[in-house]
Amino acid sequence: MDPRITLLKKFYSTMQKDKIKLESNCYGFEFLNTLLSHDIKLEYGELTSSLIHKYKLVNIPEYRMDTLLQGHINKYYNVCLYFDEMANNIFCFNLDNNFKENNTALIPEMQYAVTKLTKHLTELGIEPLVIVSGRGYHVWCRLYEPIDNKQLHNFMLQMVAKTLEALHIKGYNYNRVKFNMYPNNEIINTVSLRFFGSEHVKNKIFSYVYVNSSVLGEEDSWKFFADYLKNKTISKEQFMQAADKLARYFK
Repeated sequence: MDPRITLLKKFYSTMQKDKIKLESNCYGFEFLNTLLSHDIKLEYGELTSSLIHKYKLVNIPEYRMDTLLQGHINKYYNVCLYFDEMANNIFCFNLDNNFKENNTALIPEMQYAVTKLTKHLTELGIEPLVIVSGRGYHVWCRLYEPIDNKQLHNFMLQMVAKTLEALHIKGYNYNRVKFNMYPNNEIINTVSLRFFGSEHVKNKIFSYVYVNSSVLGEEDSWKFFADYLKNKTISKEQFMQAADKLARYFK
């Protein structure tokens, strides 16, 4: 097995393992027959306005998931997973450009927002993994054991509030940056997030790691990802201490 598959499965270990959203430029009966082999079921298919085909697949056995992840790593398509319905050991801030005139640009507000968010998390003892995501960033944090989704979401809400406050103090229009937070129990089975380790199916840009204001190359991004998994995962106790400290900031 490709060792990168093992890394991905370990990093995203608490996410739902038998369903994915697959994003691809491929379509047609032959492609679908390949996807739906070995009892995999198609819950729905969608063609987006950008001509990307999206397929929600369920009932996926583990050995087929390995095959799908290999295709993701080989850049044939994107595999996106759904968070667990109750508790997760990872959480993610999804920062997007909310500027309607050109929502593909990486605007100054975005750079400042990801810098401040990373700084706030690090000051609390949580060093995030920041992934470039086209018009924004995915900011991941990982724990050794799962935390209740409501606790994770409450922590993220407070962290976003603190980051928006920093944008306002700096004089930026914080409405130009859109923050989505996962897991979110209201959309737990409808919204998925793309795995690290592949090219975006639309713009063909790899999910590079962003660190110290620099974007790492593909090989170095994989090395950083492996090191992060090994050395930057935090304990439940560390998370609770960080959450308590953040809550005191708003009192």
